[in-house]
Amino acid sequence: MDLNLASPATGAMKQVWFSDDGSTLYAATLGGRILATSDFETWRAVADPPPPPQHSPAPFVVRNPEPSVDLVAASANTYDVFALGQQLSRSNDGGHTWTNLTGYKSESVVGSRQRSVAVTPLYPDEVVVANDHGVWRSMDGGATWTGLNLALPNLPVRRILATPSGTSGVRILADSLSALELPSGTSVWRPVAAPALDAEAANVKLYSDLLNAPINTVVSAGDTVVAGSSDGRIWYSQDGGRTMSLSNMPMLAKTGNQIERIWVDPTKPSVALAAVSGTGPHVLLSSNGGQLWDKLDSETLPNAPARSVTGDRATGSVYVATEKGVFYGHADLEYPMNAPVVWQNITPEPMPAAPAVDVRLDATGMQLYIALDGYGVYRAPAPHQSDGLRIVNAADYSNRAAAPGSVLSVVGMPVQGVRGADLDYPVLAVLDNSSQIQVPFEAVGPNVRLTLQTASGTQQRGISVLPVSPAILTGSDGVPVLADADSGLAIDGRNPAHANARIQIMATGLGKVSPDWPTGRPAPLDNPPEVVATVKASLDGKPVEVTRATLAPQFIGFYVVEVQLPAVLNAGTSVLSISADGQESNRVQIVIEP
Repeated sequence: MDLNLASPATGAMKQVWFSDDGSTLYAATLGGRILATSDFETWRAVADPPPPPQHSPAPFVVRNPEPSVDLVAASANTYDVFALGQQLSRSNDGGHTWTNLTGYKSESVVGSRQRSVAVTPLYPDEVVVANDHGVWRSMDGGATWTGLNLALPNLPVRRILATPSGTSGVRILADSLSALELPSGTSVWRPVAAPALDAEAANVKLYSDLLNAPINTVVSAGDTVVAGSSDGRIWYSQDGGRTMSLSNMPMLAKTGNQIERIWVDPTKPSVALAAVSGTGPHVLLSSNGGQLWDKLDSETLPNAPARSVTGDRATGSVYVATEKGVFYGHADLEYPMNAPVVWQNITPEPMPAAPAVDVRLDATGMQLYIALDGYGVYRAPAPHQSDGLRIVNAADYSNRAAAPGSVLSVVGMPVQGVRGADLDYPVLAVLDNSSQIQVPFEAVGPNVRLTLQTASGTQQRGISVLPVSPAILTGSDGVPVLADADSGLAIDGRNPAHANARIQIMATGLGKVSPDWPTGRPAPLDNPPEVVATVKASLDGKPVEVTRATLAPQFIGFYVVEVQLPAVLNAGTSVLSISADGQESNRVQIVIEP
C-alpha cells in the first residue's frame, strides 16, 4: 500500500522461468541465489536448478512502447512479443500496437524495471515477471497481478538501524527500499522516516570535510567521537568532536582495509570495537577512547571481511558479522590481554550460508539481531546470557525497578532459592539458563541485596524495589500480551482490537492488593484481590476508562488491567500505556479497527 503496488514487495529479482512441465517456477536473485516454488506461496533454495530457457534473438518490431526496452518472444508466434522496460508491455502484431500490462495512471502496479518474463507451457495467460520489487504473477494475461513475495527470502537488508523499543519495531536500511520497519506483531515491513540515518550521513560528510579523508562511519557516546575511514584509519575525540586525533594503528598499515563499523559502549565510551574489511585484522578493540587499538583476530576467526561488530562490556562478549557468518567470542574489553580470543560460529546450518552484513544487541542485551545478505533479519536469545547472572523485569526484560508482588527474571543460570532482607523470594519457574522469581508483597526498598542459590554456589545481586513499578507484559518481539475481554482471544496484528471493546492488559509491578494475598500463590479465579494503587490507562496520550485492576486469576505475580475503549477510534496502530500512582509503564502498540 505504501508503494502503491498490487501486493507486498521484496528485493530486486533478476530472472524467472518455468520447468519444462510447468509445475515449478524458478527465480534468481540479483546475488545469484536460485529459489523455486511449486505452490506459488512457499519458496525453497535450489542448488542445481534446470537452466533457464535460451531466448531467441530479439524479434523485429515496428516500434517500441518505451524508449529503452528488452524484447522477448511471448510465444512461437513471431508477432507475439513482450517488452521489458519500466512497464511490461505486449504486442500481438509485431509492435504495431502495444498493450501495457502493468500500468495504472503512468505508474507500474508491480514495481519498476522489468527484468525477466516467463509464460507457463501449460496456460498461455499465466505470466510471471521479475523486477526491482520482486516476483509477480498474472493468471489472466496481465489484466490483474498478485505478488509472490510474502515468503520469498529476498529482503536486501544492509543495516539494522534499531531494535524493537517501546512502540517501535525493528528498523532496517534496505537496498532500493530505504528505511523499513517491521511493527511488532505484524509480518509486513513498511517504509519509515529515519532521522538517525540522516544524522549519521551528515556526520560522515562533516568529518570527511574536517579531516580531508574518506570517512565511512562515525559513532559517538558522551564526549567521545570515533570516526573510521575507507582507507583503514581511525580518528578519535574526547571533547565532543572539537579536536580529532589519529589513532595509533600500525597493524593496519598499507593493507587497504576499510573501517566498516564502530561500536562504542554507551555507559563507558572509552571501550570501543571496530569491524574491518580487507585483508585483516578484522576485529579491533580500544579500551582508552580510541588512542590505541588491539586486534582480536585469532585462528578461530576466518580471514573474511567483517561488516559489523557489537559487544557487551559487562561479560566481555563480542559479536562480529563477517562474510562467513556471525562469530561470538570473549575478551576483557577494559584491560586487554594477549590471550587469543576463541571465536565460535553462531550461524551454522540450518541457517542460510550467506554473508552477514550487520549484528546488534537490543537495549536490554537479551536479544541478538543479525542481518544476512538477501535473507533479512534473524533474532535469537543472546548467547552471552549464560555467561553471567542478571536480574531483569519479567514483563519487558528491562532494568526497571521491582515492586511488591511483581515477577523478575533471573537470566544466565537457573536458581534454586532466593532470599533478601530476611524474606524468601519464591522461585516460580526454572529453565536451562533462567528462572522466574516473585518479589514478596512485604518487600520494601529502595535497595535490596539478594542472595541466590545456584548450582555453582551462592551469588549476590542488588535490585531496586519501589511501591509500584508498572510494566505491560510483552514478548521478545515487543508484542504486548493483550486480550479481548469478551472473547478471550489475543489481540495482535491478525486479530485487532475494535472500538467500544473491553480489553485486558497483562502487567506486573502494580504493587500491593486488597485484601492481602500470600506471596507465591496463584490468584483465585473468582473475586481476585484488587490493586491498591490508583491505576490509569491512556491511548495515544488520551485517558481511557479503567474498569478494573486485579491480580490475574490463576497467575502468580501478574496483574490484569481491564480498560474500556472509546466508541469512536481511528483505525490503525495506537500507543497504549498504564500508570500506577503516577508511575508510567512501558508504552506498547495496539492495532485497532473501527
